[in-house]
Amino acid sequence: MEPRIDLMTNQLGAKVSKRIYGVNLAIKEVSLPKALLELIALRVSQINGCGWCVDVHTKEAAGAGETAARINLVAAWRESAVFTDAERAALALAEEGTRLADAHHGVSDETWGQVREHYDDDQIAALVSLIAVINAANRLGVITRMRGGSYDPGMFAALSS
Repeated sequence: MEPRIDLMTNQLGAKVSKRIYGVNLAIKEVSLPKALLELIALRVSQINGCGWCVDVHTKEAAGAGETAARINLVAAWRESAVFTDAERAALALAEEGTRLADAHHGVSDETWGQVREHYDDDQIAALVSLIAVINAANRLGVITRMRGGSYDPGMFAALSS
């Protein structure tokens, strides 16, 4: 399976990618651990089957200090003992916000209540924005068949300049 188009070498694709990167920079300004943001992006990318994004967020999570056990267990976080209640709330939000078509309720009131227990409004805005943006990035990757395995940590910063 070969990539269909390289969005980074296409003028419009590169412009859109830079904007997505800019949104991610704004999200990272909020007081949430980078490792948590990477785990959320990783889980959404796993659900959506985006090999490129799984590669990116696995490596970025490791670079942010995440352990191999937590990175590997994020796919089965409900059956794992390595995540805090706050992290579980964020992961539930990520899953429900990604699987909108799979559930008639979208994000449940129960999950929203758990998120409200652990995060302030700015942090919630960052989580919701991250979930939306990574879902968009996953669609770009899956539609164009971007393959995982070649990401070098930090390469987005170099591409955005």
